[in-house]
Amino acid sequence: MVHCPNCGGIPSSRTQRQNPLQNNTISTWAAPFYHLGDHCLALLADLGSMGLFLVSALAGLFRRPFRGRELVRQLRFIGAGSIAVIFFTALSSGMVLGLQGSYTLNKFGAEGMLGSAVSLTLIMELGPILTALMVAGRAGSAICAEIGIMRISEQIDALECMAVDPFRYLISPKFLAAIISVPLLTAMFDVVGIWGGYLAGVQLMGANSGSYFSSMSQSITNHEIRIGLIKSFVFALLVIWISAGRGYFVYRIRGAGFGAESVSKVTTQAVVLSSIAVLIFDYLLTAVLL
Repeated sequence: MVHCPNCGGIPSSRTQRQNPLQNNTISTWAAPFYHLGDHCLALLADLGSMGLFLVSALAGLFRRPFRGRELVRQLRFIGAGSIAVIFFTALSSGMVLGLQGSYTLNKFGAEGMLGSAVSLTLIMELGPILTALMVAGRAGSAICAEIGIMRISEQIDALECMAVDPFRYLISPKFLAAIISVPLLTAMFDVVGIWGGYLAGVQLMGANSGSYFSSMSQSITNHEIRIGLIKSFVFALLVIWISAGRGYFVYRIRGAGFGAESVSKVTTQAVVLSSIAVLIFDYLLTAVLL
C-alpha cells in the first residue's frame, strides 16, 4: 500500500493512481489510445452524473415541504425577466420573415400565402428555438454561475451537512419555473412574431390584410401548435438541466480550473452546450413529430 507522507499515513488516491505516461510504462504508439480511453471514461462519468442529477432534480419536485416562495422568485427571474428580450427578438424575427416572405412569394405570385408562411415558421421552428436560446443566454448562464459559486464556496456542502436536500431546496424550483416559463414565453414569441410579420408584410410591403389572416387560419391546426408546445417543454428541460448541472458539478469538470476561473469557464460551457442541445433536439423532434 502506498502511503501519503503528508497526511499521517492515510492512503492518497493521487499517489495510488499514477499516470502511466509519466512513468513511461506505455509505449509511444499506444499513448493516443490511452488519451482516447481516458477522455471516453471521463465523458461517460460526466453523462452518468448528469443523468443522476436530472433524476434527483425531478424527484425533488415531489418532496415536501415545497418551496412556493422560491418558485415565485424563479418564475419572476426566468419568465418575467425575459419578457423584454423575447419581445424584441420576436418582433424583429417576425418583421424579417414578413419582408423576406413578401419579397420571395411575390416572385411566384403567391403573396396570399404570406400569413401561412410566417405563422408556420414561427410556431413550429423559430418560436421554440429562439425562445430557448434567449433563455439559455440570459437566465441559464446566471443560474449556472449562481450554483457554481455556491458549490465552490461550499454553501451546497453546508446544506448537506444540515440535512437539507439541495435538490428540493435549490434545484427543483428552478426546474419547475423553467418548465412553466419557457412555453409561455414561446407562446408570446409566436403572437408577437406574427404581429411583426403583419406590420412588415401588410403595412410596409402592401400585402392584403385579409389574405394574411385567412391563409394563417387555414394552415395552422392543433397539430402544428402541439409540435411547438412539445418542443418548448423539451427545450426548457434541456436548458435548465444543462445550466444547473454544469454549475452543480463545477469542481468535477476537466480543464475548468479552480475558483472564479472555473465558474466563468463552466458558465460559457453551459450556454454553448444548451444551444447545441436545443438545435440537435429540434431536428430529432421535428423528424419524430411531423
